[in-house]
Amino acid sequence: MEEDYIKLIFGLKLKQVRLKKDLSLFGLSKLSGLSKSYLNEIEKGKKYPKTDKIVLLAEKLEVPYDSLVSLKLDKNLAPVGELLRSKILKELPLELFGIKESDLIDIVANAPTKVTAFVSTIIEIAKHYNFGKENFYLAAVRSFQEANNNFFPELEKAVLDFAKAYQIDLTGSVSSHELEEILVEEYGYTINNDDLKTYQALDNLRSVFVPKTKTLLIADRIDEAQRAFIYAKEIGYNFLKIQERLYTFTWIAFQNFDQVLNNFYASYFAGAIIIPRAIIRKHIDTFLAKPRFDKTFLTGIKNNYNASPESLYQRLTNILPNDYHLENLFFLRFGHKKGSNQFDITKELHLTHQHSPHGNETREKYCRRWVSIRVLQEIARTGVEHHMDIQISHYPEDGLSYLVFASATKDPFKEDEYRSVGIGLLINDPLRKKAKFLDDPAIKNWEVGVTCERCAISDCEVRQASPKILMREEKNKNIANVVEALQKKYN
Repeated sequence: MEEDYIKLIFGLKLKQVRLKKDLSLFGLSKLSGLSKSYLNEIEKGKKYPKTDKIVLLAEKLEVPYDSLVSLKLDKNLAPVGELLRSKILKELPLELFGIKESDLIDIVANAPTKVTAFVSTIIEIAKHYNFGKENFYLAAVRSFQEANNNFFPELEKAVLDFAKAYQIDLTGSVSSHELEEILVEEYGYTINNDDLKTYQALDNLRSVFVPKTKTLLIADRIDEAQRAFIYAKEIGYNFLKIQERLYTFTWIAFQNFDQVLNNFYASYFAGAIIIPRAIIRKHIDTFLAKPRFDKTFLTGIKNNYNASPESLYQRLTNILPNDYHLENLFFLRFGHKKGSNQFDITKELHLTHQHSPHGNETREKYCRRWVSIRVLQEIARTGVEHHMDIQISHYPEDGLSYLVFASATKDPFKEDEYRSVGIGLLINDPLRKKAKFLDDPAIKNWEVGVTCERCAISDCEVRQASPKILMREEKNKNIANVVEALQKKYN
């Protein structure tokens, strides 16, 4: 076991025993003859006493020596021990959030009982909502993106450096052929387009990379845009000199946080190659300046970029906050199977720091008035290749309105399954100044909620469930009001 862990556990146990004996550090120092500063260092997990000192402490505190040195923790400290033993503090790049690991250790050492109660609460919530390590890591990356407004200048610069070094023209769309040539000639890759399809269990994967032989196996059902993205992402791993990485796309599992974070870096790099910043800015300028909403900006993406609708929407979440100061936006990706009444959020990003809309893990019914869901219903009904729509969504409860546009496409790897991606821009003064088409009468206005169970809209024709959570909250509020009135009457 790690030396740091052993030191910290001993320190926590010593402090626990000392407090049970109602001893201060000064008191234990006087009792044992050891200096107060030395005992403080031990309790904080910074020092581990020699055997004779442990014998002395055990004797003065009247506890068995074996109990004091054992790594077995009682129920009050066990959750903290699990947290420390999991090494999650070392796996998370805490420095990204301006946090030092030593600071967290000090918090644990100074208030182990309170920290234990907090950790136990988090564990219980995680169990209740089936929230595992993967969810935690992905949430951490999402928070990192949100903290940086999803724009990373160092990655944008890396793309420009790459384009210059390899003479890639970023004034036009980059083809998969150009990128494949670099992978093969510069990085020694072997591209295999045949073998992946022979393994039926891997039919949902787009690619698998075998590092020992530098073999990249590609699924036969991917289109040109998907192939270009996969190649660009592999180049990102190599050009950014990333060692700790995932080897499948889409990912199956990961061992540590670095793999998740590096997967994001490589994906960002790929999106910036395929959709160059200079080009998309010109299209955004034209799009925002038009007095009427132009659907061709999104439906015609294949004519402008070698990219999928999702790549385009993701790229917009990089460019709009930084270059246009439209920082209050959200991104949602939904999945839907034809014939079902289930719509699941499979990816989300919130730069708005608002509560609506958001994912919900309790299987509540998302509002069917959302354009992201309506485009899915339409594409499942018609079977068209790509369906796009726009609306202005008003959230009465929050007093917020968003300009939302969404695109739906068929999932090429799953039969009768569809996905939609959408962006919502908070309607405020910066958006009104930039988007000239906001008053276009063709854009429909909808009052929306988050889930049916929490929605107060009374005349909703597409409601999927009664507002039972809202009704329960209203009932509790009424009870509280009556109790308050009784208190005043009989006080």
